[in-house]
Amino acid sequence: TGEAGLMEEEREAANLLIGQYNRGGWLNTPEKYSQLDAIEIQLGQGAQGSSPQKSLAENIGEDYQKVFGLAQGENALIHSRLPGVDSKEDFIQLVRRLKDETGVPVGLKIAATHYLEKELEIALEGEVDFVTIDGAEGGTHGGAPILQDDLGLPTLYALNRTVKYFNKQKALNKVNIIATGGLVTPGQFLKALALGADAVYIGTAAVMAVVSEQMIETVPFEPPTSMVVYSGKMTDQLDIDKGAQGLYNYLQACVKEMELVTISMGKTDFSKVSRSDLCSLDPFLSKATGIKLGYISDEEQEDFFSINLKN
Repeated sequence: TGEAGLMEEEREAANLLIGQYNRGGWLNTPEKYSQLDAIEIQLGQGAQGSSPQKSLAENIGEDYQKVFGLAQGENALIHSRLPGVDSKEDFIQLVRRLKDETGVPVGLKIAATHYLEKELEIALEGEVDFVTIDGAEGGTHGGAPILQDDLGLPTLYALNRTVKYFNKQKALNKVNIIATGGLVTPGQFLKALALGADAVYIGTAAVMAVVSEQMIETVPFEPPTSMVVYSGKMTDQLDIDKGAQGLYNYLQACVKEMELVTISMGKTDFSKVSRSDLCSLDPFLSKATGIKLGYISDEEQEDFFSINLKN
């Protein structure tokens, strides 16, 4: 759902729906989150961190007010902190309460920072079912440039550190890892799975797939997103069925291409692809991720780094 309330149409259309228990509070009541198939406690996102956000009342229509539970003239506010969660103990109690009340998986979404392991420690102590790691490349409809440019860890390093920490804590295969943040191509998806993610999710790429065959209607005077964002000037011209087909085609093509690479490596399942199937042409990335260098043999890997470190 993202940071929003619960749309009746969305719930009716979705076979499985993950909703965000969010810092705006718009989905944080039992009558709403009890309708979900999984709950993601959202404490931040890659392109905005946990910065406060505000949508002005003048840009909010009646339909928006209804879904978000806003009074006429009320701004929509996203707080820096999740209301009611001011400590580690508060977070742990929230996870346990949501699990007890709903019986569905409960996870945590965070913007990856250098404090990653400390946050993951709390997540594991709270016995979350999954953790969503959002890298700095994640998209946003309105984050300040400094948040997009200078805050957070890139997705690759954040995912690698998460997998390494979970492995150390023997939490792999017990708590699912979802990678997100700037992932667009099937190659990026498959590499994320190979590095240890159990799944990936996308935002901007999905939006562009929806408008892919219709963006000709908007350019050159409006951006393609004007057909899909709430404040867009051309939302009434979006062909929903065509957009849904465009997204379906994109996702199906991604899976087919991932299958081709997986088969080429002699594997029969995406879960069988691992970091041992990867190599890098960048010594820094190789050292940072534990992936072997592609331009020297396996036998030379250790000598290469020991020699270069001495130099």
